[in-house]
Amino acid sequence: MAVARGGLRGLLAAAGPARPRAWQCPTGTRLLRQSCPRPAGPRAGAEPGSGRLPEGVEYIPTRKKGKNPMKPVAVAWYSLYTRTRLGYLFYQRQVKKARERYPNGHSAPEPCCFPGMKILPIPVLSNNYSYLVIDTGSGRAAVVDPSDPLAVQAAIEEEGVILEAIFCTHKHWDHSGGNTALRRQHGSCKVYGSALDAIPELTNPLADREKVSVGCLTFEALATPGHTVGHMVYVLDGGPFGGPPCLFSGDLLFLSGCGRLFEGSPETMLASLDVAVGLGEDTLLWPGHEYALECLTFASLLELDNPALEQKLRWATQQRQEKRSTCPSTLGEEQTYNPFLRTHRPELQAALGLRQARGETPDAFRARVLKEVRRRKDAYKAT
Repeated sequence: MAVARGGLRGLLAAAGPARPRAWQCPTGTRLLRQSCPRPAGPRAGAEPGSGRLPEGVEYIPTRKKGKNPMKPVAVAWYSLYTRTRLGYLFYQRQVKKARERYPNGHSAPEPCCFPGMKILPIPVLSNNYSYLVIDTGSGRAAVVDPSDPLAVQAAIEEEGVILEAIFCTHKHWDHSGGNTALRRQHGSCKVYGSALDAIPELTNPLADREKVSVGCLTFEALATPGHTVGHMVYVLDGGPFGGPPCLFSGDLLFLSGCGRLFEGSPETMLASLDVAVGLGEDTLLWPGHEYALECLTFASLLELDNPALEQKLRWATQQRQEKRSTCPSTLGEEQTYNPFLRTHRPELQAALGLRQARGETPDAFRARVLKEVRRRKDAYKAT
């Protein structure tokens, strides 16, 4: 979920009888009203590097000191989004605008098939992904984070499968908004997720490490708090189908990025990211959003000399120019260029101007590195 640019005034207008003004939910929050040109050369200290940006990408520098005047507004907006009907009204507006703007989806995804199993990414809203996971032998299926019920239902009908389960990573409407409509249409379908999040239509709360079977498919739920208190990811066992594990990461982990810390500390998010990394380098990463180009561009401002990052950025730029999906990547790949998974790397620590303090534990230092990367990412805005 991204923080809305419309603010409280736009929210209140959306709830009243008057027609609400048009407002968007951007992928990042612009904290400064005026942008500054990218520095001409390398800069020392805490400022990001001056790597060359793709055309059309704007860099907004961060400030080390001073309070963020937008923070109270963002906090109020988040509370309204998650706890009141205003959030649902905003979600409905997101869905309507996305259907008009992207009648065929925001990206052209490619199904991933193994003998007996198929993963179909469904591009929804302006940058979300839902995933239809099919046991091709029995025709039974599960969907992960059904944002737009119409798009998900269309995929179900096209594939001719029976929907048995909805796996929800967290409560935000852009991941759970389709639960009610799909449950209404598929009465025997169960909704899985954490009891710690107010997930709509939740029928089967899951505990950490609990497993669920759908046909021959086996999913394991992992508690990964940080983005929300009850955030969960789901790991599909690919072994019976001759494939690698598949991680449906929601808003925990993106290609070269991670989710905002709405309801958790850097320490909590670091522990959750370590859980994901522990799944193994061959694990396929299926994220909840198409943020690859923005996240890779931001990462290139931190690490100016990372060949793996440069190569992935070139590839992602080409993919997005053709409106093609960048999913999946692998956890092995991510550890070579994703700054949120590289908090232990001296080159990233040096780029941020951070050093481990005397008496500071390695994990405490890594959490401090993650906090700084997250702060800079929150202030960064790509156009």
